[in-house]
Amino acid sequence: MQVLGIDPGTATMGFGIVTTSGDSLAPVTYGVIRTPAGQPAAVRLLAIFRDLQELIGRYRPGAVAVERLFFQRNRTSAVYVSQARGVALLAAAEAGLPVFEYAPHEVKQAVVGYGRASKAQVQRMVQALLGLSRPPVPDDAADALAVAVCCLHARTSAWAGAAGGWRP
Repeated sequence: MQVLGIDPGTATMGFGIVTTSGDSLAPVTYGVIRTPAGQPAAVRLLAIFRDLQELIGRYRPGAVAVERLFFQRNRTSAVYVSQARGVALLAAAEAGLPVFEYAPHEVKQAVVGYGRASKAQVQRMVQALLGLSRPPVPDDAADALAVAVCCLHARTSAWAGAAGGWRP
């Protein structure tokens, strides 16, 4: 089973695909989608959508896991991140993939064991869990891998023993 994890953002969107076989997890690919700051929002969102379509088409994940937004103060940032998040949900829906959403504290709890873990702690645990030679960078990519790991941990029982594959 492969899961595409997404850490939403308009300027930088983290992505990470993690696969599982039995009890082991392995990274397939990870990185970021970047959009130029000078472009109109609609153009940036279209670029994100197309890049996500390409990732989904190339790697054929069985599900998409997206981090929920958590903003306390900056409403402008929240709007832009929400738009990018919507594009990610659209790309998953267009591909017919189930989408699972996790709050940042849920991801940290699943990966580190502590819901208020630092970004560095998340990076180090993702490195350890996925057998990487060094922590994944940038932190947007590490966060996306963590979201995918969280989903795989949470959903393992949903498809254990299922002959037909994924069962949300």
